[in-house]
Amino acid sequence: MKNVGMKADSYRTAVATGILHAPSHCIELLRNGNTEKGDALKTARIAGILGAKKTDELIPLCHPLPIYRADVDYELFEKHVEIIATVETIGPTGVEMEALTAVSLAGLTLYDMLKPHCEPEDLLLDGIQLQKKKGGKSHFTQVLKDSLSASVIVLSDTVAAGKKPDTAGQNVLEILQEANFSNIAYQVIADSPEQLLALIEQQKNHYPLILTVGGTGLGPKDLTVETIQPLLKREIPGLMEASRSFGQRRTPYAALSRGVAGYIANSLVMTLPGSRQGALESLTAVLPALVHLFDVQKNIPHQGGYL
Repeated sequence: MKNVGMKADSYRTAVATGILHAPSHCIELLRNGNTEKGDALKTARIAGILGAKKTDELIPLCHPLPIYRADVDYELFEKHVEIIATVETIGPTGVEMEALTAVSLAGLTLYDMLKPHCEPEDLLLDGIQLQKKKGGKSHFTQVLKDSLSASVIVLSDTVAAGKKPDTAGQNVLEILQEANFSNIAYQVIADSPEQLLALIEQQKNHYPLILTVGGTGLGPKDLTVETIQPLLKREIPGLMEASRSFGQRRTPYAALSRGVAGYIANSLVMTLPGSRQGALESLTAVLPALVHLFDVQKNIPHQGGYL
């Protein structure tokens, strides 16, 4: 089963369709709700909705998801009925399989309720396919359209002294590279407000994105927030709210992070925790928002935003 624990929740929808071919007199039975077993369309609709809700029990490697909407609709033609299933959720993975399962079970229910009224060869269920989906990576992209430069500043006495390797900053570098950031400056400095201020002063008009790693906790030398916050000319509190919310669903310690984000001159500056997992979770939570922001600033058409 695929691990989706590090994927951010998003609003997701899927629409699937399928075709049941049947003789014209069977289509009339559907239209009138008058088969031997009762109203086939209504019964199949319930079966399809139940199928969407039970998909993780029917298909072995599907994740259980909260289903916020599951609908089954129909279009009746002379010799076939089109089945349309729509499923919605807010979760870390999509509902394509739920929509396809809804169509399949609705179609099989119609087949079962029509088979007393015709020969087996007169019924054919086919054309089951996904028509569209929204949400996740396909909608909220995590990759820049055009590459931008960035800077990563790691604050750690022990790393700067060579006593341990930098894993958090290196992980941030990898994520930025995958998101199409390039020419990424990388510095490791001690937990020094003076050194941090000097670097920010040098970089604030040269890098669209500056990420600090470390110094957001409550230790006596955790002064990154105190150093950065007075410099912010336009704060963006939602970025760190999203990061903390994402982190708190994975560890209660995320509530102790004091990170801030906003603009200093022409650079967006964001402070990440110094632990590898904390930095990973914080950046994962906000990466689609960052990509969206930079793409919009460059007037590039995008698929993000609210539905």
